[in-house]
Amino acid sequence: MLMAHPAVLRDLVERYETARAHHAEQGTDASRRRLEDVTYTLCVSTGTRRPEDALAAARQQLATAPRVADATHRVKDAAPASGADVQLTA
Repeated sequence: MLMAHPAVLRDLVERYETARAHHAEQGTDASRRRLEDVTYTLCVSTGTRRPEDALAAARQQLATAPRVADATHRVKDAAPASGADVQLTA
């Protein structure tokens, strides 16, 4: 089974918790969509179907992952035409 890089999982868990709190406060369509998007990505990244299972899997993977520095590098010269940053992980 493929596993997401620990830095990616940490970011997804943080984004999920932020989106969940924001949606609880705002309750807008936009906040719901952001929460659904990050929930979907977190579930796919952990091979689960429910957010609570995804969080448990992500936390388990992070607890057992070797502690490494964030290996994410932003490559601006190779960015797509849309202007988005490309992230490469080692």
